Amino acid sequence: MRAPRARTTESRDRSSSECDTIALARKIWAASQPIIGTKAEAYLRARKITADLSDAPLRYHPALIYRERRNSPPRKLPALVAAVTDNGGEIRGIHRTFLDPDRNEKASVASPRRSLGAILGNGVRFGVIVEFAIIGEGIETVLSLKSVAPHMPMVAALSAAHLAAWKIPAGVRCLIIASDNDRAGRNAARKLSGRAEAVSVQVGTIVSRGKDFNDDLWYLAREYPRLQQVRIT
Repeated sequence: MRAPRARTTESRDRSSSECDTIALARKIWAASQPIIGTKAEAYLRARKITADLSDAPLRYHPALIYRERRNSPPRKLPALVAAVTDNGGEIRGIHRTFLDPDRNEKASVASPRRSLGAILGNGVRFGVIVEFAIIGEGIETVLSLKSVAPHMPMVAALSAAHLAAWKIPAGVRCLIIASDNDRAGRNAARKLSGRAEAVSVQVGTIVSRGKDFNDDLWYLAREYPRLQQVRIT
């Protein structure tokens, strides 16, 4: 009988590195504070997002270390921190949106959005998923949809590539894919749709009119007061 093949040093190192990043992500999450009343909430409200954030998997850290590159000098920036969980609800990583210290905007840095931990296949979950879910790319995109459909469970996959690779929970019977209006978003939606249909999940796709659904929310917020003034004769 052939002895089981020993794991290579490379695979052991990769597994150890992933465990380290998951542990660091959980540590940052634990050190972050509830989002309500913080700069992170103000940032989202400035994006016209009105969704209830009190139970959202979102927190705020006032001073996270940011480096442009691995060897660049560190600086500390405030950040919106999101918990990335698997289908069992376990935190597998975090997503950080670094914020401008003085304004309610993303920080003016090369990469203000960064993930840490085991992100592939997982996501930021807003609400409890049972048989139905809406999934989109960015946190702001999904929260824009949550602003107009507050009771629907939603997931932010965090990128087009991660959207395509999302692990569909076993109990899901119906899935709506909220695609960004670009080639990457539509391709990712097509891939996820094919995977969903292969496991007998009813699936539909909606595409934003603007770049993403936060663009659409901005348009709605701008035009709604004008629409209220229109009289039909």
